[in-house]
Amino acid sequence: MKRRFRSVGLDLAVQKIAYCEVEGGEVVQRRTVSRLTALEDLLGPDSPPARVAIEACREAWHVHDRLSERGHDVLVVDTTRVRQLGIGQHKRKNDRIDAEALARAVERGQIPLAHVLSPQRRQMRHELSIRRALVETRAQYVTTIRGVLRAQGIRLPKCQVEQFPDKLADAKLDESQRELVAPLARLLEGLNVEIAHADRRLDELCSGEPVIERLCTAPGIGAIVAASFVAVIDEANRFHRAHQVESYLGLVPSESTSVKRRLGAITKQGNAYARAMLVQASWQIFRLRSDDPLKTWAQAVAKRRGKRIAVVALARRLAGVLWAMWRDGTVYDAALVGEMSARGLKRQAQDTQVVADALKRAAKKRQSHLRTANKILNQEATN
Repeated sequence: MKRRFRSVGLDLAVQKIAYCEVEGGEVVQRRTVSRLTALEDLLGPDSPPARVAIEACREAWHVHDRLSERGHDVLVVDTTRVRQLGIGQHKRKNDRIDAEALARAVERGQIPLAHVLSPQRRQMRHELSIRRALVETRAQYVTTIRGVLRAQGIRLPKCQVEQFPDKLADAKLDESQRELVAPLARLLEGLNVEIAHADRRLDELCSGEPVIERLCTAPGIGAIVAASFVAVIDEANRFHRAHQVESYLGLVPSESTSVKRRLGAITKQGNAYARAMLVQASWQIFRLRSDDPLKTWAQAVAKRRGKRIAVVALARRLAGVLWAMWRDGTVYDAALVGEMSARGLKRQAQDTQVVADALKRAAKKRQSHLRTANKILNQEATN
């Protein structure tokens, strides 16, 4: 006998959850609660099975796991396509209306599904979020200190951000100037230690992901960029073409075809951090001293369209190259990239020595990044 599911929509707002159940096109149950546990009688382990639709949001994964454990079929809705369900139409959008629209879509079987990340990728994304917040705060503090001292006629030399506390300590400041920046300087030292701890935790997570080491063989790609890409894509085989990956990351041009086909700026849909990391990696490729095929290709684009557009175009192509490497289980091969397009690339089996050499270079990248973190932690332990 076919299992019968109730059709339920949940709208997960910041302070409340709106519940709506539909049967035969009619609303049979509504409720608004402050937390999920208040729906125990409707969505608990002993309640009749339900097919529950929720919009993808910060707590969607937690709700998905909790309700799935209770035997319900949870559908996470792709937020980029919710308007086709009737959500937000006629400028009417509130929790009750959204929950009802989701429930009716469940009953019709018209839910556009979003991908649910695996627990391992979620943990990696959480760690990356923490590290990102720490790094952005550190950058803000360094910029503020430089600005305050520059206003007093003192220009600190350029340096790696990890070395900034040492440069600041060696700077010729009078007592009042040193006292002025002391609060941020103390916080900066603590941030360096916390970032080093975050790097160690990420390195432990990355060591269990062979794909990350392979992606690090590509130019401009370090452990953080590779981890951000893997944490967002999750599974390479859920995409059929490189263009789908590029579109998923918001790196394809926006398009208008109402009169004639017109291309605009990139859509910027999808994960902003992964997109920013790929753009950052593209700038690194532009600065390479060697003539890598990706750099040569981007320089040709820059001559026609300008450097900024070329960097974004390179980030788009880089996303396709990384996906193809992941899909085929290969390492970066400059000669092959130079000969063939990254789009729809069917990689041939690579020479064993090529793979070994590429993985060795990738390991050196990771070790160099980790050495900096270990140096900071060792200094902290000594102090």
